[in-house]
Amino acid sequence: MDNQSRLFAVVPPAPSRQFTVKEKERGPEMSPQSHGQREREVHITGTAEVCCPADRVSVRFRLGSSKESVSEATTSVARRLDYILHSVRQHGVSEKDASVRKFLQREGEQYRMDAEVLVNFSDFEIMERVCSLLLEKLDRSVCVGTPEFYHSTECLGQMRQRACAAAVENAHQKARDISELLGHTLGPPQLVREEEAKEWRNEHEEEGRSQRVAPLPHHTCMPTVAVSSRVSVSFSLRDSSRKKL
Repeated sequence: MDNQSRLFAVVPPAPSRQFTVKEKERGPEMSPQSHGQREREVHITGTAEVCCPADRVSVRFRLGSSKESVSEATTSVARRLDYILHSVRQHGVSEKDASVRKFLQREGEQYRMDAEVLVNFSDFEIMERVCSLLLEKLDRSVCVGTPEFYHSTECLGQMRQRACAAAVENAHQKARDISELLGHTLGPPQLVREEEAKEWRNEHEEEGRSQRVAPLPHHTCMPTVAVSSRVSVSFSLRDSSRKKL
């Protein structure tokens, strides 16, 4: 995780004088609020980045048959199709993660039946075992497609939350450091706002997708997604010498 922050603090200790502490890069400015008396605040901009490899993979299994009658073509495909679905279920893949499409057409004097099974796996080892099993048992009568790695919606959502939380944590740590430098105690946050969120895929995605299964080599590069978050946080400052109520 790569964390960095920019900060700008204004602390008016008394009406007679005011001083500013800042880094070379100027952060967002602040305007003290008045609630009977001027409050002391520190404004921090914190950033964080997290990345995660793909947590899902889909594989297409294709099979077909050409016969003189429709029933012969469909029966030939149905036997292998049932075997594929049975093998997938035996390895713990739910029905909602496997979909089937069938295509029937006429080619001259024969009928052609094609079928495609799309299976989504959350366990990469199970995916490898299923692919190896089907290639071994069905041989040339089935075509195992290239695995397509991707990130689930749940995974992306968790990454966004982690990046934002890490950015806030980073801003809090920096605010605590600057408050100690100024001889103050850091109070609770007054405002937390996410200014920017970005997502991008790494350069190894296509390399990962091009790898074949049965079996996958250990050096296969999994596609990853990186998420960054930039937040702006305002904290109140309390004088360390002030007695707590």
